[in-house]
Amino acid sequence: MTTTTTSPSTAAAGNDASASLLLREDTQGVTTLTMNAPKSFNALSEDMLAALHATLTDIAADESVRCVVLAAEGKAFCAGHDLKQMRANPEKAYYQTLFARCSEVMQAIVNLPVPVIARVQGIATAAGCQLAASCDLAVAAKRARFAVSGINVGLFCSTPAVALSRNVARKRAMEMLLTGDFVTADTALDWGLINRVAEDTELDAAVAELTDKICAKSAVAVRTGKAMFGRQLAMPLEEAYAFAGETMACNMLAEDVAEGIDAFIGKRHPEWKHR
Repeated sequence: MTTTTTSPSTAAAGNDASASLLLREDTQGVTTLTMNAPKSFNALSEDMLAALHATLTDIAADESVRCVVLAAEGKAFCAGHDLKQMRANPEKAYYQTLFARCSEVMQAIVNLPVPVIARVQGIATAAGCQLAASCDLAVAAKRARFAVSGINVGLFCSTPAVALSRNVARKRAMEMLLTGDFVTADTALDWGLINRVAEDTELDAAVAELTDKICAKSAVAVRTGKAMFGRQLAMPLEEAYAFAGETMACNMLAEDVAEGIDAFIGKRHPEWKHR
């Protein structure tokens, strides 16, 4: 039986306009967050960032969530920061606060205990490209396009460069950052920015294939793996192996590992204790 609940973001209680910016739907362990500001191309306005941060914080404490899908309404996945809002506040302190909040949201995605999949149905530019790059996995429609286009308005995409450079090779990243050119979904796949490209009509099926596979695994293993993978990337080789070995030793003591190994030996499907 499938249980589905849909609710507005809790980020801005009492403010219907802000609350509707981000929709949440929970279905059998999969939480879908949909950015719902198509007229602004789902720009990362102050309210959108606040909604994302608050909702991600809620999800981090929700052990029923197995996987998160980040989606969007309209033609664009996300067009980056709200440039009109930025121009209306020409103060360094404002910009520092804005970029710090955006960085908090990106890191909240990275640090979330469960995998996050970007469902990219349209353009993802500047901080919108950063948003897709910050997710653990990304599936894009054929029509999707990616760019870090701040350079076109005289602004180097410095914060998007952090996420971009952790996904694609250095020279690929610099080409995108220095030219501001769009790349196709197929090119993004080739460069390592996304995992899969689907026909526009098959995007949901491609995302569901990944969420189904993730939710079929042990929740302990998935949560352990995501936390370990991110931490070891920043470590020197010897330290990374020591950390990985300790993580595996602790993981081996989990009930699910005993069940998984016994099921493998017995040639049966495992029945996970933690789902």
